[in-house]
Amino acid sequence: MKSPHSPSPMWAVFKYLGPGFLVTVGFIDPGNWATNVVAGSQYGYALLWVVALSTVMLILLQHNAAHLGIATGLCLAEAATRHFRRAVSRLVLYTALLATVATAFAEVMGAAVGLNILFRLPIPLGALLVAAGVGILVQTNGYRSLERTILVFVAIIGFSFLVEVLLVHPDWRQVAAGTVLPRIPAGSMAMIMGVVGAVVMPHNLFLHSEVIQSRQWHLEDEAVIHRQLRYEFLDTLASMLVGWAINAAMLVVAAAVFFRRGVAVTTLPQAAATLQPLVGELASLLFSLALLLAGISASATAAMAGGTIFAGMFGKPIQARDPATRTGMILPLAGALLLALVAADPLRSLVWSQVALSIQLPVTAVALVALTSSRRVMGKYANSALNQAVLWAVVAVITVLNALLVLDL
Repeated sequence: MKSPHSPSPMWAVFKYLGPGFLVTVGFIDPGNWATNVVAGSQYGYALLWVVALSTVMLILLQHNAAHLGIATGLCLAEAATRHFRRAVSRLVLYTALLATVATAFAEVMGAAVGLNILFRLPIPLGALLVAAGVGILVQTNGYRSLERTILVFVAIIGFSFLVEVLLVHPDWRQVAAGTVLPRIPAGSMAMIMGVVGAVVMPHNLFLHSEVIQSRQWHLEDEAVIHRQLRYEFLDTLASMLVGWAINAAMLVVAAAVFFRRGVAVTTLPQAAATLQPLVGELASLLFSLALLLAGISASATAAMAGGTIFAGMFGKPIQARDPATRTGMILPLAGALLLALVAADPLRSLVWSQVALSIQLPVTAVALVALTSSRRVMGKYANSALNQAVLWAVVAVITVLNALLVLDL
């Protein structure tokens, strides 16, 4: 007789899919759209390698964050509070909260631009409506009833870029070369770090570990934990590869539509032209709807990440009615709204918000790898010597890229 914890392998795989795809919402948020479209229009196919490298690093780090949640039953914020000295944990978590503000700013601003294109609403008013609406949704859990609809729509828009790749006739040799041959064109470091920050987002590491730990797999027997670690990796790998394909397609389409014609994108409405080969006159409408819904859905995940980070400072998991969770959810949205009210150039602001994420990323990555490599924290599930070497190499690459950005400014 089968144990209730031993479903058939096929059923178990599909039952476990989900956390990685929730995190992948960040792959097609307004920040990604901005960085990919600008990168493609300014540098052609030259920065495709950044998308590929960032995705590899993302897979490794997101799996590691989920590994922490499965093995310990703690999210990254809780583990940092419990196992680091207070000064260290506060440095990690306060800077991570600032990163969620940068993330939420990109999402709120993108949605506000969508409202501006659709209804001619002033961007500050649109930002206020979006921040308030998302705040109500996350505080009441009302966003869950909309989540599937939003994700389906945004996924359709994302995959439309995959279809459009076939319609814009890119130079496939340059696509291949740009994907595997690292090049740093003059003046491109800020854009490179913007792409890195748009893909490997610090708040997603906290959110993934939270979503995983809420399932409390660490309370099961060893066989169940090993199985879930395996299935979680499949979930992470599949979802992140989908995200890579969509991001690469965005950049390729922008390169084929704009760079080939010598046109540099300077506004988000201008970027709507990337969809014209697919939907013609409906491009602006489709693009603005996608910005709006992508911004709303990604703002919700940024707020959730803020909730888990702030609650984790008090050693708590995220709980809908807990004051710490509620405060943490509101902080990113309030900070995003303030930034949106003073931002003069929406597109440039979106790109630099992603650069801000890349600057904080080494702090979160170091904390994560240190925790998951510790036997005191992870017990028998601590990273092996090989895993540690690979993960610290990822941290080193991110740190070196940040150093190059500073030198390039």
